[in-house]
Amino acid sequence: MTEGSFHRRRSSAVWLAGAALALAVGGGAWLWYDGSISGASAPAQAQTAALPPPPVTVSHPLRRDLVEWDEFTGQFAAVDSVEIRARVPGYLQSIHFQDGQIVQKGALLFVIDPRPFEAALASAKAQLAQANARLDLADQQLTRAGTLRQRDVLSGSVYDERVQEVRVAAAGVEVSRAAVQTAELDLEFTRITAPMTGRISRREVSIGNLIAGGTGSTPTLLTTIVSLDPIYFNFDMSESDFLAYQRATARGLLAEQRDGGVGVQARLFDEHEWPLEGRIDFIDNQVDRGAGTIRARAVFANPGMMLTPGQFGRLRLPGSERYTATLLPDSAIVSDQSNKIVLTVAEDGTVVPKPVRPGPIEGGLRIIRSGLEPDDRVIISGIIRARPGTKVTPQAGEIQAAEVQP
Repeated sequence: MTEGSFHRRRSSAVWLAGAALALAVGGGAWLWYDGSISGASAPAQAQTAALPPPPVTVSHPLRRDLVEWDEFTGQFAAVDSVEIRARVPGYLQSIHFQDGQIVQKGALLFVIDPRPFEAALASAKAQLAQANARLDLADQQLTRAGTLRQRDVLSGSVYDERVQEVRVAAAGVEVSRAAVQTAELDLEFTRITAPMTGRISRREVSIGNLIAGGTGSTPTLLTTIVSLDPIYFNFDMSESDFLAYQRATARGLLAEQRDGGVGVQARLFDEHEWPLEGRIDFIDNQVDRGAGTIRARAVFANPGMMLTPGQFGRLRLPGSERYTATLLPDSAIVSDQSNKIVLTVAEDGTVVPKPVRPGPIEGGLRIIRSGLEPDDRVIISGIIRARPGTKVTPQAGEIQAAEVQP
């Protein structure tokens, strides 16, 4: 055997021994890994199979008698609003109110310097006295002329002149009387009084200013007064809401509300209840073609003067007769693409989805138009742990009836 052959055989033996050792180590490692996996997975599967179905809270749908309401945003407005302006010119002499106070009808507000008008009245009365004197003289002359005419001493033309003088003097008396009445009115207009009861605004002119009045020029604005009790509430309803209300009324569904007017309720934005009770007293005669809405108006009593013209508020209008409604919290309703569903629990604990048709919110709960039965057990809490077709552990809950306002 040569030296090269010896080295080749030795290298082959070393390679075969290394390969056998690697196979033995790899096989042992595989057997250890397979045994450890098999031994660990069996207890985990047993533990998973032993877990109970997840707990959820279920409740029957809430059933309550109620009236559906349509809500609108609107603005309060005064029934009467008056701008106080002077009817005669002159210097403002005095002011007799505090800005923003409630004034009664007939209360004195402003006084314009009356002295020029007092002088004008005195002059008109003097002219009336002159006219009466001329009339007395004309009457006396006519009486004498009549006596002379009977004796045929006075010509007929002179007698006719005396008759016309009496007529002219009588007309002069009437003119003077009218002048006296005008002067009395002007003097009366120097005392500006409240034309109605309401809340007065701030004064626009200070004492000592010369103000314009009358009809020859634009009279000076002195202040404004608005009435407060009762008070209007103006709002716009959409054409669809208006049509729905008209059709419901025509079908007799709102007959109780139609008798004596439509009852409505209102509140301010910081209120959660609906303390104001009023009635619709006006609906406009045409729909706004640009906005697709129609203007309506309600009237409310305001004895405490709490409501102020210009305030915004909310109004609700009855949209149905009183009926028994099915109610659920919004959190119990889930969306399935374009459908709304609720998850119910069957007797064996299986989750069963049911499509429903929801309506508006009343008292914090959603009205369910259709899709539920009164004895269905609806999941109201823990809905994230429920899957259709799986098992759950139902726990009794309750939908709070205090949230619903009949």
